[in-house]
Amino acid sequence: MTLSGLRVLIVEDEPIVAMCLEDILETLGCAIVGPAGRLSDGLALAESAAIDAAILDINLGGERSTPIATVLQLRGVPFAFASGYGMAPEGFDEAPLIEKPYSDDDIASTLRLLLG
Repeated sequence: MTLSGLRVLIVEDEPIVAMCLEDILETLGCAIVGPAGRLSDGLALAESAAIDAAILDINLGGERSTPIATVLQLRGVPFAFASGYGMAPEGFDEAPLIEKPYSDDDIASTLRLLLG
């Protein structure tokens, strides 16, 4: 399955991690939406942007990204959480979890899983 042209929303509060994820996605041929580093910015993009999938950091400067995940669920947009803590937020057990630090292969395989 090709990932070329896939519009992926990045929600990540650490600029270095966001840039790394952008590089990985661009290498895979994806189009980047964002990145959003704050909950409010992520919500705005989740509500209105044209996106095919999303990767959400769970902790955004002390706020949880779960409201963004809820908006994406309502829109039917598949998403995965990224975390260094090892578990998805409560109520989102079905969402894939990408463990930080992640590799190019981790991102590619998770996107393919999301797109079925």
